[in-house]
Amino acid sequence: MKILVADKMADEAIQMMKKKHDVVYSELDPDQLLNEIQKYDAIVVRSRTKVTKEVIKKGENLKVVGRAGVGVDNIDVPEATKRKIPVVNAPGGATISVAELTFAHMLSLARNLSKSDSSMKNGLWEKKKLKGTEVYGKILGLIGSGRIGTEVGKRAIAFGMKVIVYDPYLSKEAAEKYSFEIVDLDFLLKNSDFISIHTPLTSETKNMISTNEFEKMKNTAFIVNCARGGIIDEKALYNALKENKIKGAALDVYENEPPKNSPLLTLGNIVFTPHIGASTNEAQIRAGTITAEQVLKVLKNEKPDFCVNKEVL
Repeated sequence: MKILVADKMADEAIQMMKKKHDVVYSELDPDQLLNEIQKYDAIVVRSRTKVTKEVIKKGENLKVVGRAGVGVDNIDVPEATKRKIPVVNAPGGATISVAELTFAHMLSLARNLSKSDSSMKNGLWEKKKLKGTEVYGKILGLIGSGRIGTEVGKRAIAFGMKVIVYDPYLSKEAAEKYSFEIVDLDFLLKNSDFISIHTPLTSETKNMISTNEFEKMKNTAFIVNCARGGIIDEKALYNALKENKIKGAALDVYENEPPKNSPLLTLGNIVFTPHIGASTNEAQIRAGTITAEQVLKVLKNEKPDFCVNKEVL
């Protein structure tokens, strides 16, 4: 069978699939993808390629769509489900990498690392101006505590932080296991020194952090989003930062990527990374090989371990 790898993947994953099937690696643009997709039995993507409704319709031979990562908002899952095509992913592939980036952002904000680096490169020595704060003894509020949120929380506990969590799906037993405290969103917003987002982007979470939420936060609070763009209302974030309603923010994900001409880019109290949460050698190998395993299982008529539309199995 023919497998299209439409985004850059770990060679280990590609070689795994090549042992069983004909694999073509090609980063096609949207029009090219529409013209070529009918040739393939499977497509594997990361976040660049959009597997739209039109792509799925044209992919008359498609038997499986693979996402080498966790988020599937670049795939039209309802259309795939309608056509009985499994959408498989690698939910744990990038967990550690994203958790480490999240914590790196927290420390960078706390100690003004980005500002310090820029200042030094401009020949300045602004030691007094760049006084920071410790994370020790501070409250970290996790919005969502799945795999990644839990790993961030575990690291926060090791740094001597108190971790509070807003997650309707977190059991009391699981929270106690990690020394997390379950709270409602209102309490979390009002009491957290650091807020970190770890939810998928859905109709319920779209712009869930907006003007009203920023009004409730401490003016010393920092917010970090390494989950999905669109969960934070970027216009509201801009206003909150510009008016010093919160102290700072760090983003790895954006409503539009790249965030060209975003007014956020003009501010000095925000740190950016270009959606690199999963961009480590370890995460790419892990996510790629897990996804390859799932795709191969489907093509062999076996049940995959990680399928986001299980009703088609």
